Amino acid sequence: MTRAVLALDQGSHASRACIYDQAGVLCGAHTVPVATRHIDARHIEQDADELLRSLQSAAHTAVRTALQERPQLQLVAAGLAVQRSTIVCCTRTGVPLGPALSWQDRRNDSWLQTLAPHEPGIREITGLPLSAHYGASKLRWCLEHLPAVTAAAQRADLLAAPLASFLALRLGGGRAARIDPANAARTLLWDSRQLDWSEELLQLFALQRAWLPRCAPTCADYGALEIDGQVLPLRALTGDQSAMPFASGTPDNDTLYVNLGTGAFIQRPLAARPPAPAPLLGSVLYSDATGARYTLEGTVNGAGSAVSWFCASENLDEATLWAALETLAATAQLPIFLNGVGGLGSPWWRSQFRPQFIGAGTALERFAALIESIAFMLASNAQLLAQQAGTARALLLAGGMSRSGWLCRRLAALLQLPINVLAAEASARGVAALAAPEWATHWSAGVAQIYYPQADSALQARYQLFQECLNAALQNSAR
Repeated sequence: MTRAVLALDQGSHASRACIYDQAGVLCGAHTVPVATRHIDARHIEQDADELLRSLQSAAHTAVRTALQERPQLQLVAAGLAVQRSTIVCCTRTGVPLGPALSWQDRRNDSWLQTLAPHEPGIREITGLPLSAHYGASKLRWCLEHLPAVTAAAQRADLLAAPLASFLALRLGGGRAARIDPANAARTLLWDSRQLDWSEELLQLFALQRAWLPRCAPTCADYGALEIDGQVLPLRALTGDQSAMPFASGTPDNDTLYVNLGTGAFIQRPLAARPPAPAPLLGSVLYSDATGARYTLEGTVNGAGSAVSWFCASENLDEATLWAALETLAATAQLPIFLNGVGGLGSPWWRSQFRPQFIGAGTALERFAALIESIAFMLASNAQLLAQQAGTARALLLAGGMSRSGWLCRRLAALLQLPINVLAAEASARGVAALAAPEWATHWSAGVAQIYYPQADSALQARYQLFQECLNAALQNSAR
């Protein structure tokens, strides 16, 4: 028999199940798309039960396929990585009481800004800015606008949970709800020093500890999954971005990790908690009985979501645009795109910012400008990461857009770092490594391609112009 581990990755656009054997070889995988309701620019939600069913379906299909091809496989454990900041209000047994409010959702931003005087204290406790992308304001909105949530709170039957806790509860056999540090930290309610819920922040947001899941380490007993007659202990729970640095082995403090999904996230692992991460994020990467590992992190809200926005507004096919991008002439005069899709993340932190092109161009040139804006915003965050944590030696890149050589070459030129592109699904492989750490120490790095930095003065000039245009737009919007 060959032992294997099941990795579940629940993301904004799809749920994916991957099976890795002891050598880190992918033995089977299946993806199930999930829907997102964009009610308007700020109201973005998903169906919690659909997310659960999609994971179950992906897992069953991946397991059946793998066992058909390799009957000697013996699944011994499972791990789950989940989109952070998405929340679900449900009963204590996991029955949803409303939609899952996406991490992209900012519906309660106006209310949250009434707490602006408390932002320095919130940053000190959580490492995060006061942002409606995180869970606390979403939970307040549910309590104030969803009668079923209010009623459950009154009868002591409310679980106000990060999506990860809801999914682990339902997948893991209905044990008492628990939550890992990476997902708990994205609520604005979690003390990243004490590794527990903050009584001060619970009082500030008028929320009760009894409504929240119990905090647990990254690798713990999160229940057991039953799949096609096999019972698998759920050994690891984390965020999708927090899993990514583990995909190529033990996270390296001298490497930048970038995951290009619905949003783009750039991280730099740290040995200790960052004392003053602003305007970046001080995030928890992992915890165990001995303490925690942290990261400095930057966020670009409009990555895959910006591509979807552009294709929908222009009525264009995404695959066709990506293919055409590689043929774009180097001399093409691109417009500048100010990428406010989903609001501006770090280091600007504007929940409302209108996406806009400065200059004209063909549809392909505008698409190229949009993709370039993602590279520019990542570069802005990388500069701040270097100021706080020193110069990095390399960058590890994953996610759907990492398949674009056009984007990778620009990132390498902007950051003047070699770009190592992972061949595997980084979040899934990372959580598999967490669920089976004794195997992962022997896995290969899984790098598919390396892009070495080249000098590009024209690109640097465009980056400078992008920064000037964005700063001018921010100043105008503040008047």
